[in-house]
Amino acid sequence: MKLAHHGRYDYSPLRGRPDYEWPRGKKLAVYFAVNLEHFSFGEGLGAELAPGGPQPDVLNYAWRDYGNRVGAWYLLDAFDALGVPTAALVNSSMYDYAPDLVAAHRARGDEIVGHGRTNAERQGTLAEDAERELIAEATQRLAEEEGQPPQGWLGPWISHSHVTPDLLAEAGYRYLLDWCMDDQPIWFRCRGGKRIMAVPYPQELNDIPAIVGRKTGAAEFADMIVDQFDEMIRLSRDRPLVMGIALHAYIVGQPHRLKHLRRALTQIVTNRDAVWLTTPGAIARHCAALPDGVLP
Repeated sequence: MKLAHHGRYDYSPLRGRPDYEWPRGKKLAVYFAVNLEHFSFGEGLGAELAPGGPQPDVLNYAWRDYGNRVGAWYLLDAFDALGVPTAALVNSSMYDYAPDLVAAHRARGDEIVGHGRTNAERQGTLAEDAERELIAEATQRLAEEEGQPPQGWLGPWISHSHVTPDLLAEAGYRYLLDWCMDDQPIWFRCRGGKRIMAVPYPQELNDIPAIVGRKTGAAEFADMIVDQFDEMIRLSRDRPLVMGIALHAYIVGQPHRLKHLRRALTQIVTNRDAVWLTTPGAIARHCAALPDGVLP
């Protein structure tokens, strides 16, 4: 029996791949992705602190809104104090709702990554023309606000249709973050002879699956980050690796969780000379400049 396959990439075992290095001879690239998300009131999707009741679901909407109003600013203070760069994954509706927050990331020199229009919707359920329109609308708004189009994309809710990589490549995107199947960037085949790079994005070191989904505590989540960091430094002696950490301000921006996240951040910064502390866009640019055949 032959199983259905996406056709985007072939199986490539980690052991035996061509070797390369990150800038300054580093072997582990580390990045923090901060999701800046806005949600529709009284309708649509959204993460839940507690099982939602009838709409309008004030409890969960207000909990998520805390991230933009308060938690994200606590996170920015922590990143500023430790000199940590981030990638801001931005719903385009944030420019209407909380433009000051996006501007604060812009002022830091953080990378701005496309993240759809709103996390109250999925793109993968749309017809191709409607999905193309969603990507175009979000991209145009980010380009207008930032002075240049984003190079990377994370779908709202990691939502893909069968043609999402094609649409992103055709829209000029260089990389996507939705796939968590590897610890190195790889190339995706796209229609028309195009290609787009998949940069590793975490679903383990991600506060929604860990804290909301599996009910992991704040201290345990911080321990996960530290343990992953320590072990990946060891593993990267043999090959270049990427470690991403995905954060949402309405979760880890809560003070009782921020305390433990700050501990993990400090551990990484204390050892920053051993790694490349960077952004996913910088990782993608570095890999795109490698000779053909180095990346799977």
